Amino acid sequence: MFRHKSVFLPYMGRLLAIDYGSKRSGIAVTDELQIIASGLTTVNTKELISFLKTYCSKESVELFLIGLPKQMNNELSESEPLILKFIKKLKKEISHITIERVDERFTSKMAFQTMIDSGLKKKQRQNKALVDEISATLILQSYLHNK
Repeated sequence: MFRHKSVFLPYMGRLLAIDYGSKRSGIAVTDELQIIASGLTTVNTKELISFLKTYCSKESVELFLIGLPKQMNNELSESEPLILKFIKKLKKEISHITIERVDERFTSKMAFQTMIDSGLKKKQRQNKALVDEISATLILQSYLHNK
C-alpha cells in the first residue's frame, strides 16, 4: 500500500493485454492502479514469451488479458489454435500470473478508425505494428470498462 494525502490506496499489479498475431503481437498495460490503459509496444511473436518474462521481472503484473478472436457468427476464428498453443506455453513459463480472455471482435477496425480520428497520415496508418498496439489497448480498455 502507498499513502497519498492521508488516503491509503491498495497497490495492485498492472494488467497486461496481448493482441496475439502470427507475426507480431501488440501489448498494452495499465498503470499500477489499473485505471489507465496505454499501448506499450509491439513485439515479434517469436520473442513474445521472452519479452513478457523480462517485463514481468521488472514490473508487477497481476493479470494477462489475451484477445479471443471471434467471427461475426460468434464462432472462433482460424487463429484460435495458435493462441491456445501460446497460452499453454505462457502458463508453463509464467505460471504465477492468471490469464483471462477478452472478446477482440472489431478491435482492428476500431484501431484503424482511432488512427484516422487522431489525424494520422495515410502512411502512418499503414503501420501494422501500431494497429496491433492500439488493438491491445482497446482489448484492455474493454476489460476495464466491463470490470
